[in-house]
Amino acid sequence: MITARQRLYVGGALAVLLIGVGLYAGGVFHYFGMQAYSERWATKRESARPGVAAPAPRASNDLVGDPPRAELTAPAATAGADVVFQPPLESEIPAGEFGDVIRRGREIFIDTPRAARAYVGNSLRCVSCHLDAGRLADSSPLWAAFVSYPAYRSKTKSVTTFQQRLQGCFEYSMNGRAPPLGAPELVALESYAYWLASGAPLDPKIAGRGYPALAPPAQKADFVRGEKVYAENCVLCHGADGAGQRTQDGYAVFPALWGADSFNWGAGMGRISNAAAFVKANMPLGLPGTLTDQQAWDVALYMTSHERPQDPRYTGSVQDTRQAFHATEDSMYGREVAGQVLGASGPPKPFKPLKESRP
Repeated sequence: MITARQRLYVGGALAVLLIGVGLYAGGVFHYFGMQAYSERWATKRESARPGVAAPAPRASNDLVGDPPRAELTAPAATAGADVVFQPPLESEIPAGEFGDVIRRGREIFIDTPRAARAYVGNSLRCVSCHLDAGRLADSSPLWAAFVSYPAYRSKTKSVTTFQQRLQGCFEYSMNGRAPPLGAPELVALESYAYWLASGAPLDPKIAGRGYPALAPPAQKADFVRGEKVYAENCVLCHGADGAGQRTQDGYAVFPALWGADSFNWGAGMGRISNAAAFVKANMPLGLPGTLTDQQAWDVALYMTSHERPQDPRYTGSVQDTRQAFHATEDSMYGREVAGQVLGASGPPKPFKPLKESRP
């Protein structure tokens, strides 16, 4: 007699097989990860511009700005809504020294561990959470962030500038250290964001910012249901252990969702609501919006219910740190899952730059 668990495994295996066939056909397993997907997106975007011919195929070593949205702010898009801002085309990056800095910022954005390795402590890249090289609306696009700062942030309890916001990304999402204000890496990223925002209004509520927010789940998010969603839709790319996938020379084709190589407990993606909105709008890769809201909430809870690097703001006590920075049902930090208190891994480890492992 086939048990319920066996039926679950068989169903999950079939779902994974079907997703795998689709991803393989789409070129997702290219060395640079999802490049064919990105090229199709870029071609569609550029050819849609009035008077713009479809671009010639890109060189195989050109990182188009591969997909994998980060802070949750925007409501879900509705039919008939105004068309959101369109950033300039990559071909429109200006010549000269300013254009060189913009291109440098784009390089850092899409290949962060290599291009800014002195400040990165894991294999994640900016594009792990901001699709299409920071261009895609409702994917926490870089142009929308640029026109939203300076702004008061409850996380820092102060007015934060755009460069300071970037510093936080390095410290939390990259589990690294913040480049000093004015560092060439921050100047390049800011220049790239400024250029992407060319013509956009200064508006912290600009359409397309952040991820489309989800209504509260009909049922309380559940770990067991989330594990099933993960097995059926996520494990092929991110692995049963959540460690993602790398090429032989260390390049992260798919990012780690938890564990030592993922973002730390201070990152925005560690909040269940952010993760749920990201999943609903973007995952599975190439099939965004196919999961129900409930499935997105469940798998987000599952993803954030695993250990990851310590919050850099750790006070010496997990519960004190939770009280200071995670005192919400939106965070699993300091809560017990399967007999383990999440975050109880001691103080943050000393930062070590990610070693250069590629040519």
